[in-house]
Amino acid sequence: MTGRNGTRARRAGATRLAALLAAGALLALLLTGCGVRPSAVVTGRPAPDGPAMGIRLYLVWHGQLAPVTRPVKQHLSREQVLRMLAAGPDGYERSQGLTTEVPPDLVPTAPPSSRAESIGLTVTMSGAVTTLSAIAADQIICTASGMAAEGQKPAPVTISGPDGSRPPRLCPY
Repeated sequence: MTGRNGTRARRAGATRLAALLAAGALLALLLTGCGVRPSAVVTGRPAPDGPAMGIRLYLVWHGQLAPVTRPVKQHLSREQVLRMLAAGPDGYERSQGLTTEVPPDLVPTAPPSSRAESIGLTVTMSGAVTTLSAIAADQIICTASGMAAEGQKPAPVTISGPDGSRPPRLCPY
């Protein structure tokens, strides 16, 4: 009988020890917090009046593509949106650290089109496109392909200019 009682006592002690360790781990977790540091208040734009319409531009934030929705009051064509992209970030977007690598004079010379001989969408620009940075090209590609009709699969975008064309590419974002 002593053997059984000794085993029971050891099991009870092991159970108590496990419970104490679990409680200690939980207490340590609660005391250390979640690791999120406090920050200043991040403000946004005022809420839109009425139904919200917006277009999505792809700007650059810390060297990465960043989708930005700009409110608009009317429907804009791809050509108009690409001209907005070439104009760069507005004052608010600049204050948030957004930039662009698309040259301001690089605008579409015609509405983007889908041609039978090419895959997807072709955007013909006013200036050199083969020397664009990869990020500038992706800004144009993502902005142009982001305007696809709802439910439509994204198509590769070819950027053409007086110096040639870049190969068709899907938006990497």
